Amino acid sequence: MWNSFCRIFSPAEPKPEDSSMGNTSKKLAAKCALLTKDEQKYMASTFRQASRSSERVREEDLIVSGKIDPESLEKLWGPQIDPRLAQYLLNYLFGPPARRQPTCDFNKFAELYVYNIRGTVEEKMQVVASSLGSDQAQEIQYQLLREYCESIVSTYVRMIKSSNHPNPAKWIEKGFRGKASNVQALGETVAAGVHQDMDNPATACTSDQIYRWVQSNTLLQGMSELVFENLYGMHEQRERTMSVVEEQRPEQHAQNAQPSLLPFPEGIDPLPDYPAFIDLAHIVWLNSNLPRQHQHKWRFLFSSHIHGESFSTMAGRIQDVGPSLVIIEDNAGYIFGGYASQPWTLSPNFYGTDESFLFTLAPKMRVYPATSYNDHYQYMNFQTKTLPNGLMMGGQFDFGGIWVNADPFGTGTSTDACSTFRGYKRLSKETSFKIRSLEVWGVGDKPLSVKESDERDTSILDRNPEAKAILDMAGRTRHSEGIREPPAL
Repeated sequence: MWNSFCRIFSPAEPKPEDSSMGNTSKKLAAKCALLTKDEQKYMASTFRQASRSSERVREEDLIVSGKIDPESLEKLWGPQIDPRLAQYLLNYLFGPPARRQPTCDFNKFAELYVYNIRGTVEEKMQVVASSLGSDQAQEIQYQLLREYCESIVSTYVRMIKSSNHPNPAKWIEKGFRGKASNVQALGETVAAGVHQDMDNPATACTSDQIYRWVQSNTLLQGMSELVFENLYGMHEQRERTMSVVEEQRPEQHAQNAQPSLLPFPEGIDPLPDYPAFIDLAHIVWLNSNLPRQHQHKWRFLFSSHIHGESFSTMAGRIQDVGPSLVIIEDNAGYIFGGYASQPWTLSPNFYGTDESFLFTLAPKMRVYPATSYNDHYQYMNFQTKTLPNGLMMGGQFDFGGIWVNADPFGTGTSTDACSTFRGYKRLSKETSFKIRSLEVWGVGDKPLSVKESDERDTSILDRNPEAKAILDMAGRTRHSEGIREPPAL
C-alpha cells in the first residue's frame, strides 16, 4: 500500500528572534521522517487518545515531547484485539514485564507501525522477536511463534467482523462465522510455514527459517497490515479513499475495496438460508492461495443442498465459467477440495494446468501444489459407456486425489497417494466417503462467452454480409478494416 519512505517536512527557516521555533521544527521533522503527511495526521490523533492529552496541546508539541504509558495504551487497544497480541505489543513498545519502561515516545510508537507496514525483513523479524520478549530473532520457540500468529489472525477476524465493509458483511449474513477453532487452525497453518515439513515442526525456529518465512508469508503480512492500520487509525484514510472510488466506479467498489482479504461473494444474495459449511478463516486462507487475478471475487455456482444431489445439474452449472474451487465435506466432517485452473468441460481426456492444487480445510488447512509429473489435473465425464463417469482431480482412474461419482451421486474416493500433487496426503477421513456437502465457486470475473467474445471482436459489417457485398460492388472502402482493436490479453 505504501511504496516509499518520504519525509514530510523541510524544516522552516527560523526567525532570528525565535530560535525555539526552529528547534521545534527540526525535532518534528526528525520524529516524522518516515511518515507521510496523512500518516502523521492520523497517527498523532491515535497517540493523543493513548496519551490522554488535551485537545489544546498542539500536534507538534505532542509529537516532539508526548509520552504514553502501558496502562493507557492497553485501555485504548485492548477491546479491539486478542489479549495475547495486546501483551506482545506492550512488550515491543515498553519492554518485557521484567524490564518494562514506564513510557514510550512518539518515535517508538510510530516505529511499530512503520516496521509492520513497510519494514525490511530484518525489521519485521525484530518486531516478532521483541514482541515475544527476545532482543534478537536468533532463535524463537515454535510454540511462541504459533501463538503470535494466532493472535494476529484472531485480531484480524475480530476487526473484519466488526467492520462495515461489504465483503465480510455479506459472508457473515449467510452464515460464515469465523469460529474460534477455525481461527486457531489458520494461525497454526500460518506459523507452520516456517518449517519445510509443516506437519512435523521442530521445537525451535532458527533465524534463517524465520527470515525466509517472513519474506514469503504474504497472508500474515496482509493480515498484519489491516490490524495495524486499524489500531493506528489509518483505516479512516483508506475508507475515505475508497468512498471516492465508490462514487466514481460504483460497480467495481465491492470487489476492489479494502481492507478485507476476503473476496466479494457474488450470487448468494437471493439465497435466504445458505447452508454454509466452511468458515471465514477457510475463505481467507483459500483465497490467499489463488492466483492474484482471481482473488477479488468468488461466484457461487453450485451447492448440493440448494440444487440437489444431481451430477448432471452440477455439471451443467460449472461448465465453461472459468477457474473454480470444488469444496467437499465428507460424512466424517473432513473438508477438502481442489482449485481447477481451467473451465470444467465434459471430455474423455484430462486437462488443466499446473496452477491447479488440492487442499484440506479441516481438520487442518493444507495445500498441495502440482508436481508437473503428469497433467491429470481435471477430468469430468457423464453418461458414457466406455469411460468412468464422474469428476476427478489428480491421480488416475480408480486412484484419484478427488473422485466424485456421477451415479450414484453422493459418494467419492480419495486415494492414499497421488503423483499429480506435491506432498499429497489423503484428503478424506477414509478412502471411500459419503458426501455431506459439495459446492463449487467460480473465482475472479466470469470469462466472456464465445458469442460475447466474437461480438466484441467483429464489426457491424461482419454480421451483415449483404451490406458488405454491396460496398464491395460499389468499390467503397471499408474504413474499419485493419484498425480493429486487438483482443484483450
